[in-house]
Formats: sequence, C-alpha cells, structure tokens
Amino acid sequence: MEIAGSSTEYVHVNVVASIGGTPVTLASPPKLAFLPVSSTSNPETEDWLSGEWSGSWARILIGPNGGGVTLDPGKYSVWISFAAGSETPVYRAGDLTVY
Repeated sequence: MEIAGSSTEYVHVNVVASIGGTPVTLASPPKLAFLPVSSTSNPETEDWLSGEWSGSWARILIGPNGGGVTLDPGKYSVWISFAAGSETPVYRAGDLTVY
C-alpha cells in the first residue's frame, strides 16, 4: 500500500480466524504497529496502537487529521496482533510506503 504523508485514511489488514474450520468473530480490538522495514526486531510494547474491527478487517486510521499516528515519509512493515482465545498471534502483514 502507498499513501501520501498528508493523507488521513485507514490502513486495513484482513484477518481470518477459525476454530476447526469454522470462522469466529474476534471481540478484542486488534493492535497494529508500523516499524521501518530496516528493523530486524518484532514490535515492542510501546510500538502497538489500538485499531478496530470492520468485518474481517482490522483497521487503524493514520495521518495528520485525527489519525492514531502520523508517519514520516518512508517504508514501513505493518504488524498486527489480536487476542484469539488463549493465543495472541503476532504477524508481519505487509509493507506500507508513505511518500
């Protein structure tokens, strides 16, 4: 995904959760993090931002007009984590370029 640094919009990550092949609804808000692609580590506690669910999509509003975070121009790895029963998976979901 690519967005302008002056843009305020949602970043979406599709999440499919199932138990025994049956889709389940996740109630706890997802957490998302944006780390420079040059980073070789997983997000730290302070890196996580609260998002929201929109159907099977986790999303977070980013940008200078009311976003949860405003990112400087650069390339970022998008990370997601969410509560799924007794598990709390952490995934690198893709890259985001801010220009």
